[in-house]
Amino acid sequence: MTKRAYKPVVLLLFLLLLFCSNHTFAQAQSQSPIQQFDDRVLIDLQNDRTPAQTDIFMFLTKTYRYGDIGIPAGLFIGGVLGHDQQMRQNSLFVASSTAVSYGLNLLVKTLVKRRRPFIQNVNITPVYRAGSYSFPSGHTSSTFATATALSMAYPKWFVIVPAYLWAGSVSYSRMYLGVHYPSDVASGAALGVGSALSMSFLKKP
Repeated sequence: MTKRAYKPVVLLLFLLLLFCSNHTFAQAQSQSPIQQFDDRVLIDLQNDRTPAQTDIFMFLTKTYRYGDIGIPAGLFIGGVLGHDQQMRQNSLFVASSTAVSYGLNLLVKTLVKRRRPFIQNVNITPVYRAGSYSFPSGHTSSTFATATALSMAYPKWFVIVPAYLWAGSVSYSRMYLGVHYPSDVASGAALGVGSALSMSFLKKP
């Protein structure tokens, strides 16, 4: 790793520390402005649910794993079949970015231990009961890591726009379904972007 490549890693570690310290404090302040905002957004979303919208967002929320695995796998297969070394290298970059986001997400969840919205607030009713801890959103961090790495590897509008539309749709679905707070999603997005930046030394120039 070059000296220049250490900069995003240091930034990512700083953000990780900031996330943990802020939300550990927020856990002790159940009536904090952030918590009140989080609760209000989820209650408003659940009040506006319709069966058709719920089906759409359940579908979208399940696409994260197919994208996280399918995109780097597709790049690798395309690189092998097309004898394209750059594409194979980019597949490693995307896969590594997503893997780092998974690991960091698990670490932060274990450190912060923020309860799911429907456990924290009895007025929030989820579409389904997700397990594990809430902060940050794993679906969001992994999809934003994948979208960011893919956009860095192929900086064209027809790659960037669909990639971030997908990541944003998956992220919104987590709030609509009542399994993540807005602050979980926002932090997950930042963690995902940071993960891709931290692995940018793998990107083929």
